[in-house]
Amino acid sequence: MTLPKYHQLPIDPSKPPRSAWGLWGDEDQLGSLNLLGEEQVRRAKDAIKSFETFSLNWHLEMPDPPLFGRHALKHHPFPIEVGFDDSYDNFSTQASTQWDALSHIEHPQYGSYNGRTREQLSVAGGAHNGIHHYARKGIVGRGVLLDVATFLAEQGRPVDCSQRRDFTVAELEATRKWAGIQYEVGDILVVRTGWIGWYEQADRAIRVEMAEGTPKTPGLAGGEDMAEYLWNSHFSAVTSDCPAVEAWPHELEVDKYLHFRLIPLLGFALGEMWDVEALARACALDRRYDFMVTAAPLNKLAGVGSPGNVLAIR
Repeated sequence: MTLPKYHQLPIDPSKPPRSAWGLWGDEDQLGSLNLLGEEQVRRAKDAIKSFETFSLNWHLEMPDPPLFGRHALKHHPFPIEVGFDDSYDNFSTQASTQWDALSHIEHPQYGSYNGRTREQLSVAGGAHNGIHHYARKGIVGRGVLLDVATFLAEQGRPVDCSQRRDFTVAELEATRKWAGIQYEVGDILVVRTGWIGWYEQADRAIRVEMAEGTPKTPGLAGGEDMAEYLWNSHFSAVTSDCPAVEAWPHELEVDKYLHFRLIPLLGFALGEMWDVEALARACALDRRYDFMVTAAPLNKLAGVGSPGNVLAIR
């Protein structure tokens, strides 16, 4: 299909302004993941050169303490006749490396993606926009790494990961050119801010302050120009190593909070707190910033999010 540009949205004037509602049908519950098909899987396969495999999954116990009021995982191994089983309590599916389902964020005026009501998001209401739709499709495509942290450091502008720092469209484009990346339809964007590497070196007092107060982190700028850039690049997913993809904190206003545009209006799959440190080092060695990405979110009916379960293969 020929994909409309951002300024051509919506395709139906009865839909919300600058939304992708109806683009893949009024019953669609995959959003941007519709862009992952046979061509994208072949392109991902062709990106494998050295056959190195990287898990992009941070420890389930990290961040510690959890951010945004989420729960710390409690692990309970218990003996059985021939060994052990285990169970989890307080399992916040979005506390560490994660996917956001399309049910995660509502637009203040228009509600959830493709016009779903809160009642329709429930199991009783049909489990619309739940994470199980991502799980049953499976996520396989070519990942492209924008290592903005390294690019800016080389420009003499290192990122202070203890503070909010908005990455602009111009900075993403400059990083793309520096890395020699050409976007293709269905690419999975992976943005490195350097936050996870910084957090792992931060002392306990800093971590507690972030958890008990308002975290400050680098990430994408929250304006409409960023939404336009991401849409016109035709990514199947937008991911990062920081807690929210976008810089934090942000005022929860449509023109400032990117989530309001990306998830409920444009139907983007978002991934957060991906541990890309080892992957970034490997990409820097041979100046090759594309790779295969595979992910299997939890097949939980009506789930709002899932651990990432992400691999990168170069």
